[in-house]
Amino acid sequence: MFSLSYPKTRSQRLRSCKWSRDLFAETSISPKNLIQPFFVTEGKNIRDAIGTMPNVFRYSIDNLITEIAIATELGIKAILLFPQITNDKKSTDAKESYNINNLICRAIREIKKQKFDIGIIADVALDPYTLNGHDGITDKDDKILNDSTIDILCKQSLSLAEAGCDVIAPSDMMDGRVGKIRDSLEQNGFHNTKIISYSAKYASNFYGPFRDAVGSKNCLKNSSKDTYQMDFRNVQEAITEVGLDISEGTDAIIIKPGMPYLDVISSIKKEFNIPIIAYQVSGEYSMLKMAGEKGIFNTDQAFIESFISFKRAGACSIITYAAIEIAKKLIK
Repeated sequence: MFSLSYPKTRSQRLRSCKWSRDLFAETSISPKNLIQPFFVTEGKNIRDAIGTMPNVFRYSIDNLITEIAIATELGIKAILLFPQITNDKKSTDAKESYNINNLICRAIREIKKQKFDIGIIADVALDPYTLNGHDGITDKDDKILNDSTIDILCKQSLSLAEAGCDVIAPSDMMDGRVGKIRDSLEQNGFHNTKIISYSAKYASNFYGPFRDAVGSKNCLKNSSKDTYQMDFRNVQEAITEVGLDISEGTDAIIIKPGMPYLDVISSIKKEFNIPIIAYQVSGEYSMLKMAGEKGIFNTDQAFIESFISFKRAGACSIITYAAIEIAKKLIK
């Protein structure tokens, strides 16, 4: 034990110069901590702006390759893919989700041909593929059919693994899906395909722009995902969910959303020795971008501050739509 007293101790000494602030910083961020999500659409030479997400676009596969080349050059280590599925491919049974020639599978194969030094994470859920915008199969009353959904998620995961994706990322929040997917991958020889599960995914108000991007918002209408995504009032429930996913074979976990859930990240970090990825979701991203556009604060600095907060809370990496944009600032 020791005592500190003024003036022998002046806390501002180490804060008085930029070099000393940098030298003694407890937390740092670099491009290798950032994961860039991409929205993929059909067609050629498409770069379609998303109105509710400034500077975010849906890319056709050819233009997606160009963007991934940029991400790789900047030192970003992984990307996350989401599809915008045309309405004629949506169905009640979401069968397009496991079509080996669907949009995402074709994108993965094209990316692999380029031999980029970057990991491909494929989202696993049914909301882009269902007529009602839910993450799983439902009955006539829109009630989620957990076990029937898992059967399709296993098929989807196998199709993505066969296409060459490096990471399966189940975001659906079905009970037991991680174990079933892990068994399916093992039985089919995909021993090294990683699972990074959305273990604590909350039913949040911050997902609106994402649903615009993948085209599920109009399908979902006034329906709710509260029966399978987590209650935002709960923290202990998140600990239970993470524990279950670890026992079923996940290699790392995602906590979503990010900034309003720093306490959840911190609680999980204290409870489990497993890598944690924070997801700065579409609503968080758009709020920061739009506030910056109005001159409320410096957008780049606000993003970096938010990333540091994730790291400080216990996350090792951050999924953010600003990954490429901020990586350019970090390497200067």
